[in-house]
Amino acid sequence: MSKIIVGLDIGTTKIACFVGKKNEHGKIEILSMGKTESLGVMRGMVSNIDKTIQSISTAIEETESRTEGKLKIKTVNVGIAGQHIKSIQHRGIHTRTNIESEISQSDIDKLVDDMYRMAMPPGEQIITVLPQEYIVDNETGIKDPIGMSGIRLEANFHIITGNVGACLNIHKCVERSGLVVKDIILEPIASADAVLTEEEKEAGVVLVDIGGGTTDVAIFHEGIIRHTAVIPFGGNVITEDIKEGCTIMKKQAEKLKQKFGSAVASESQENEVVAIPGLRGRAPKEITLRNLASIIQARMEEIIDLVFYEIRNSGFEKKLIGGIVVTGGGSQLKHITQLFEYATGMDTRIGYPTEHLSNSNTEEMKSPMYATGIGLVLKGFQDLREIDELKVEKEPEAASTGDVKTHSNKSRGSFFDSMIKKGKDWFAEED
Repeated sequence: MSKIIVGLDIGTTKIACFVGKKNEHGKIEILSMGKTESLGVMRGMVSNIDKTIQSISTAIEETESRTEGKLKIKTVNVGIAGQHIKSIQHRGIHTRTNIESEISQSDIDKLVDDMYRMAMPPGEQIITVLPQEYIVDNETGIKDPIGMSGIRLEANFHIITGNVGACLNIHKCVERSGLVVKDIILEPIASADAVLTEEEKEAGVVLVDIGGGTTDVAIFHEGIIRHTAVIPFGGNVITEDIKEGCTIMKKQAEKLKQKFGSAVASESQENEVVAIPGLRGRAPKEITLRNLASIIQARMEEIIDLVFYEIRNSGFEKKLIGGIVVTGGGSQLKHITQLFEYATGMDTRIGYPTEHLSNSNTEEMKSPMYATGIGLVLKGFQDLREIDELKVEKEPEAASTGDVKTHSNKSRGSFFDSMIKKGKDWFAEED
C-alpha cells in the first residue's frame, strides 16, 4: 500500500481535513475530505481549546466516514498562522576540520541545527529554518554544496518564529482529539506548494492567501522563499463591515458577500437592489449592490495596502515577474484580481490548487479555499521524499544526489521533538 498523508487545516472559519496518496503519475489523489465550522479559533490562533477540539473531532469523523470505515486517522500535518508569526534573515557559519573530505549532508545538518539553537526572545520559538543559498569559502550563490570541497561553509537562512503558547495550544487541541502531530507547517508555505508553479517561483511571485481571520503572504524569487508575513485581517472583517454598514445580521452579511459581493464598486449597477428579509414580520431591508461593493472595496483596499507594504519591505518589489497569485476563500470575491492589479500595478491571477492534483478529484476540491489543506498533504510527501533521498545517499555504493531543501534530521528543539517522537512509527503502521 502506498503512503497516506493527512493534512489538517485549522482555520478561523473552517477546520478541514484532507487524506491523500500519490498515484502512479506522481500526482496527489485526495481519498477523503471533511470540514466543519471552526468555533474556537480567532485570527488563526486557538482562543477556546474545548470548542476547537470539538470542531477537529467533527472534521476527522466526517473524513473517516467518507471512506466507509476503511481509514483510521492517527497522524496529521497541521498548519499554523496568526499575527504572532514573524520571519527573520540570518547567516550561519560552519568551519570544517577535514579539507580532504567533501561537503556532506551531515555538514548541512550541523549548520541548520545551529540555527535551531539561536537565542530567541522569551515566549518565542523557531518553527522552521529554510536555507536560501550556501557560501563555500566565499563562493556565493550555491544552491547545493554537497560534493564540493571547502573549509568554511556558510548559509543564508530564512527563519520563521512563532509564539510558544500558540504552538502549544494547537498541539494540545490536536492531541486531545486523539491524534498525533507529525509536523507543524507554516500555512503560506503550504498554500504556495499547492498553487504555484516552479516557473513562477523562479521568476519571482507573491502568494496572497486571504483566509477568514488572516491574510498570509509569501514571496518567492529564484525558486527560494524570501519573505513571509501574516496580516491579521481576512474575510471575516469584510463580513463584519457589511453587518455594520447595512445593519443586518452576520449570517445574512456572509450570504450577501458570497452571492452578490464585488471588490470593485464601479462594476456594480446603481439600480441593482437585493432585499433582505426583516425580523419577525418586519419589512424587508433593501440594499443596493453598489453600496455593498463600496463597503467590500474599502476594506479590501486596506488589506491590499498591507500586502503591498510587505512586498516593498521584502526588497523584491521590482523583481517579481510572476506578479501576484491570490488564493484562499477571500479570492472568490468577484473582480478581486482587477482590484489587486489596479492597487499594486502587478499582474494578478487566482491560484487554484490543481498544480499537483490528479484529475480524479472533484471540482469542489479544486476550490482556492482548500489550497492550504491540499498544500499540507503535499508538504508531507515532500518530507517523505527527502527522508528517502537521505537513505539512498547514506548507502556506501550510492553517489550523493538531490537538491538540498532542508536538513535531514529536522531537529526542532525540545517542543517539536516531543511531538514527533509520538508519531515516528505511524508510517510504518500504515504500510
